[in-house]
Amino acid sequence: MTLTRRNLLGLGGLAAAAGVLGVSACGRAAAPAAAAPRARFEIERTEADWRARLTPAQFAVLRQHATERAGSSPLDREHRTGTFHCAGCALPLFASRTKFDSGTGWPSFWAPLDTAVGETRDRAFGMLRVEVHCRRCGGHLGHVFSDGPKPTGLRYCMNGAALTFTPGSQSGAGDDGDAARWRVPV
Repeated sequence: MTLTRRNLLGLGGLAAAAGVLGVSACGRAAAPAAAAPRARFEIERTEADWRARLTPAQFAVLRQHATERAGSSPLDREHRTGTFHCAGCALPLFASRTKFDSGTGWPSFWAPLDTAVGETRDRAFGMLRVEVHCRRCGGHLGHVFSDGPKPTGLRYCMNGAALTFTPGSQSGAGDDGDAARWRVPV
């Protein structure tokens, strides 16, 4: 068979159809990944309790790892002095002085408060990212990337639905002078 544009497009279509149908090169569906052990957090609630405490948008983001639509959160445009807290458990997470306009449409910070967040590897959508969650309740906040400003070079890209804002003094602002301790754990 001569490799023509028509044949190449036909083979590409067959490969795409096989991928949609779940057929692998070995003729069987890929095995599901082994389930990771469930992490334990200081605050744990039933799904019904979380649903009762959170708005539907907060529940979707914090408990189901959803992502809000870019530009939809008023917290992306919040520029007052204050502290951003977890919408699930009210733990202080980010000081407003670490917030910057990333142009992404989500609230972005160059560093969290000390011991406020946890990070795990996220392999969803065929890419490796670092997920950020509240260290106290495990609520999904967003992801961290290594394309942020100085002093850390990090961009904590957070869902506004996962956060609340309290204007005023910044609690536990931390020391940003030790930028070397911040890194994306990929």
